Amino acid sequence: MAKFLAWFYGGAMTTNPGPPRSVATAQRLNDAIKRLRARLRSESGHHAIGLTTTQLAVLGSVVREGPVTAARLASLEHVSPQSIAQSLAVLKAAGLIHGEPDARDGRRKLMSPDPSATELIGTLLAGRASFLSRAIDHVVAPDELGELEKAVELLERLAAADLGDGGI
Repeated sequence: MAKFLAWFYGGAMTTNPGPPRSVATAQRLNDAIKRLRARLRSESGHHAIGLTTTQLAVLGSVVREGPVTAARLASLEHVSPQSIAQSLAVLKAAGLIHGEPDARDGRRKLMSPDPSATELIGTLLAGRASFLSRAIDHVVAPDELGELEKAVELLERLAAADLGDGGI
């Protein structure tokens, strides 16, 4: 039976095999991404703005995609239409976005950024890029830059992965 279990699980049985390597790597990656995101928010001045991370993400999408529908924003941000509606209400009240009827379909509203929103997002992104550039220059050796570029490519592929299972 032990030989069968070893074969079934793909290797020799141990008393405490621990989690599969991909699970452990996934947890380390998740932890590293959370720490890096928190650091980027801190370095960019995000906390002083008074908007939540979700609201800023939605605002960034409006700046990048606008004019854009709420349904498209919900899809881009992987959140419910109700969540998008809440964020849009806050952003409208702050004067950062405005909605106009879609010329092709008057039932839909298109969200567009106020120029101040574009400037705000640009400032935040510049702060993040500045921190990352300085950190790379300080921490990554010149002969490691190729490895970093490969890691970025892998992260982009992970972010774009379509597993066909609807996610978690």
